[in-house]
Amino acid sequence: MKVVILGAGVIGTASAYYLAKAGHEVTVIERQPAAALETSYANAGEVSPGYSAPWAGPGVPMKAIKWLMMKHSPLAIRPSLDPHMWRWVTQMLFNCTTKRYEINKGRMLRMAEYSRDTLQELRAETGIHYDERTQGTLQLFRNQAQVEAAQADIAILKSYGVPYELLDKAACLAVEPALKHVQEKFIGALRLPGDETGDCFKFTQNLAKLAEDLGAQFKYGVSIEKLLHEGDKITGAKTSAGTFQGDSYVLALGSYSPILLRELGIKIPVYPIKGYSITIPITDVSGAPESTVMDETYKVAITRLGDRIRVGGTAEITGYDLRLREDRRATLVHSVTDLFPHGGDVEKAEFWTGLRPMTPDGTPIVGPTPYRNLYLNTGHGTLGWTMSCGSGRFIADVVSNKRPAISTEGLYMDRYGSVNRPIIVSKELQA
Repeated sequence: MKVVILGAGVIGTASAYYLAKAGHEVTVIERQPAAALETSYANAGEVSPGYSAPWAGPGVPMKAIKWLMMKHSPLAIRPSLDPHMWRWVTQMLFNCTTKRYEINKGRMLRMAEYSRDTLQELRAETGIHYDERTQGTLQLFRNQAQVEAAQADIAILKSYGVPYELLDKAACLAVEPALKHVQEKFIGALRLPGDETGDCFKFTQNLAKLAEDLGAQFKYGVSIEKLLHEGDKITGAKTSAGTFQGDSYVLALGSYSPILLRELGIKIPVYPIKGYSITIPITDVSGAPESTVMDETYKVAITRLGDRIRVGGTAEITGYDLRLREDRRATLVHSVTDLFPHGGDVEKAEFWTGLRPMTPDGTPIVGPTPYRNLYLNTGHGTLGWTMSCGSGRFIADVVSNKRPAISTEGLYMDRYGSVNRPIIVSKELQA
């Protein structure tokens, strides 16, 4: 089967690899000159199934108000007249209940755990390297209220059999020795030993080469203009380099996916939530993190990537605006210098921003559409790197009309109800 994939971020590239591995003839179209040059370029570096949770949860609206009043706020909202923004915010608020949170977190954990296992298989099979580490994530609590708030997540982790450890201060220092310099600034942590870290950009670039070795072709520097269709079938992808045709099409354009879909009459609630990172050269190894430390107060992840420290976080609701804002940089600098003051040289930091494709319920949209040969792999939010291999393997199975290794419940677009035309799903793929 000839499969055309739109987008060569980590999600599109993983889709290409697993589809090529399944024996399909794969062509990937990407507007950038190489893979992973947009949202996948400088994310927080976490492969963190244990930390997979929807942003929408009980108490979040009140927390958001408090965050907006903080000097170093993890959240910024820049209101506009964009109806898609307000529709997305409304849908997110609808998901801020205990029941919805448990359902959504369960779906996210299912895909994230599967993806982490798939990544480990890929690493064993291919020897792919990407500054990987397998030393877990430390969710650092600065006060008792954060410890108590984590109990709801711990209950869900227990129910899904996800390993975790509640650590006191001494145990935290055993895992992250550099925190000895700031012992007075935290009281404990939740450790997720099954989590990993790595450079998503390096991974995606190397995976693209592995996909090419399997026969996949990457067409870089090609802009996608529209999808052509006749009835309920896509007939081609019109681009700046002509029309590409295939038997099936996989849309993996992240935050830009809904724009292309609207012309087809498909409406999915994926909205860009802007995130930032700084990448700092390590100057003192003994003062740098060993793995990932999640600063729960500022919602900032501080991750060791080889000889660098990646500091990623903040959420900015501002549409497709890619301007770099110094106040966001200040929050990242404050978090890393507060916890790891001796680790790296922030004066030499690379400052970056990217658009996370968020759904209001946190779960990605992976699967078929009302068009019988068009499939989606988008909406992964902050967890694209975490869920990439699992999502790529999952969509390869669906396109191949093969039952995926995990349940499809809640992963298809039909969970959003009548906003779209009835989805076309074969009986074999409904489990």
